[in-house]
Amino acid sequence: MVHALRWLLVATAAATAGVELLNYWYAPEHGFGLAVRTGWALLRTVGWLILIWHVRRGRAAARPIGLILAVTTVFAVGRLVVPRTGTPPAPGVIGFAVLTALCLTVVVLLYRHPAVQGHLVRHPKKIVLTREGIEVREAVPKRPPLTAWAITARVAAFTYSPLMLVPALISVAELGRRPEWILAVVFWFAAGFATSYAVMLSTFFLLRHKRWAPTLLLWVTVGVLVVDLPLCYLLLGTDGLIRDGAPLVAAAVLVCYSLWRVARMPAPVAAAA
Repeated sequence: MVHALRWLLVATAAATAGVELLNYWYAPEHGFGLAVRTGWALLRTVGWLILIWHVRRGRAAARPIGLILAVTTVFAVGRLVVPRTGTPPAPGVIGFAVLTALCLTVVVLLYRHPAVQGHLVRHPKKIVLTREGIEVREAVPKRPPLTAWAITARVAAFTYSPLMLVPALISVAELGRRPEWILAVVFWFAAGFATSYAVMLSTFFLLRHKRWAPTLLLWVTVGVLVVDLPLCYLLLGTDGLIRDGAPLVAAAVLVCYSLWRVARMPAPVAAAA
């Protein structure tokens, strides 16, 4: 089944690239915004290849990576299938349906299949100093074991920054006719880069079971939504709010749900003082 999962991931990566190119081909207009969104979506193919690498090595991190990739891929493709006006082309709709089914199958196998769960248990290898000298071996962490939902919250939160920077880049094209918004765009970029550091700090302590870390990550999530969604609406309109805000909201919901699951864990696993 693990071998079949790897081939399924290869098919999903190919389908992601194929559907994106198909949507771009059938799009009635090929503006700067569509090009940026399509390019960002195509980068997800690299994410699927990274996931394949993790699965081949039996890494436990493959599950949260696969979950957030599946969720954001569906949203990223879905926002390109529907044009600004008119009905979406039939090939795009069919491709989106196939890709959604592939992503759903990947998530089910990663989280529900016993053989896959038994395979994804390894830790990354590190260089360690032993009596025999320097060796490269699997390094089992000394801290309490991480819950899958804590890792999921971390992986999902790390998507905040790119999901903010993509619409910020698209909004640059709007400055030609709306130059008064240049400071807002600069602030948008600065907030996107700052978010990556805020997420890195909060998730660093989250994975070390600090009780206050989930609250910090929740406040980071609220701040990201408060900054990004109004700017999407003001600079890109309702269409931009739906196309670029919806994936960020999906990632934020996944983070909040993961933190809620972490909070329900027994105290020695979920958090430490």
